[in-house]
Amino acid sequence: MLVRAAALAATLLIATPALAQSGDAVKGKGVFARCAICHSVEAGPKKIGPSLSGLFGRTSGTAPGFTYSTAMKNAKIRWDAKSLDAFLAKPAAKVPGNKMVFAGLANPADRANVIAYLAGATKK
Repeated sequence: MLVRAAALAATLLIATPALAQSGDAVKGKGVFARCAICHSVEAGPKKIGPSLSGLFGRTSGTAPGFTYSTAMKNAKIRWDAKSLDAFLAKPAAKVPGNKMVFAGLANPADRANVIAYLAGATKK
């Protein structure tokens, strides 16, 4: 089990930056302004949505101090660039019944940019 967990961690450390590099973090910060109404990238503070600090590698519905929908807790999504891209495209389709009231980011470039921003801004 520990070997498998170490392999997963190594994969996330290698793959997440590579995938996030396809976006522009500076442009992503601008796209994130839409998200910042509900989410913070700093540890601790929660708004309408949970803090995104430490997002990459975390499992959906597990940020401490936030009450998630049953759907988000049960989704058990491991957040990385690929899973974020799918979720941000259409959150309600990816996790039906989640509490997030956001239609999604239809533009793939916007998603790549915000993921690039989050890859740097949410590191603990």
